Amino acid sequence: MTIMLACQEQLLPGETLQQRFAAALDAGFDAIELRGRGDLALAARLPELRRARADGVVMPTVCVEMDHFIGDFDPDRAADAVRNLRSQLSVVAELGGAGVATPAAWGMFSRRLPPFEPPRSPAGDRAALVDALGRLGEHAAREGVSVFLEPLNRYEDHMVNRLDQAVDLCVAVGLPSVRVLADFYHMNIEEDEPCRALRAAGPWLGHVQASDSNRYQPGAGHLDWPALLGTLGDVGYDGYVALECRLRGDQRAALRQAARVLRRALPATTGEPVGREAAA
Repeated sequence: MTIMLACQEQLLPGETLQQRFAAALDAGFDAIELRGRGDLALAARLPELRRARADGVVMPTVCVEMDHFIGDFDPDRAADAVRNLRSQLSVVAELGGAGVATPAAWGMFSRRLPPFEPPRSPAGDRAALVDALGRLGEHAAREGVSVFLEPLNRYEDHMVNRLDQAVDLCVAVGLPSVRVLADFYHMNIEEDEPCRALRAAGPWLGHVQASDSNRYQPGAGHLDWPALLGTLGDVGYDGYVALECRLRGDQRAALRQAARVLRRALPATTGEPVGREAAA
């Protein structure tokens, strides 16, 4: 089992992907997670991405970054989100990557804010998500990659907040190319016991994103990194942990802190020491 570390591209210093990859390696990461904006922006970057891959830049995953998502109440916006994700899945497949991450929606509706009741029923939400994930999963399977469904906290989405809810949708879709993303920041808010939730979701776990309890880099908050990453080892997770956070302090120092904390907490089978001193 091998767990590798990635860093999202916007967190890294440098003007080009080659420069950012060099900064990632210097900080202690193994790869870059790309951001997938709307209007087929990732496909438009293919010349840049092909040059970077030829120069050895490792780009295993994409995190969607749009203002509308597959669970949008507007059918046209939801369809456009599916169109963009299909394109991103094809791009990441060409780059030799693993897949693309998306939430059901972000910032569209929260039951914690007025008017408190969404304009679509829970059954309608579920039907929309199963349909979109099914279409994306079929495309991902043809491309040899996966789509990763990310639960968000209750303030950012009303549909999928916990890992078990994402697993339920994966089971309903019934395709191995539709998997779950675990984001430790959102889990810190929503899961009663994060490690237990990780164990239960283990068979469906396809990707992981890391930030501390306060959304800053690992080591800046109070998460138990040895426990969390040790649980990934227990369930046999074999993929990337991608840094997705804000950075507190000097950029390069914060990136090195994040990589150091994560590497010290990695399971022993990855060749790194395990210890609670990682949070120091």
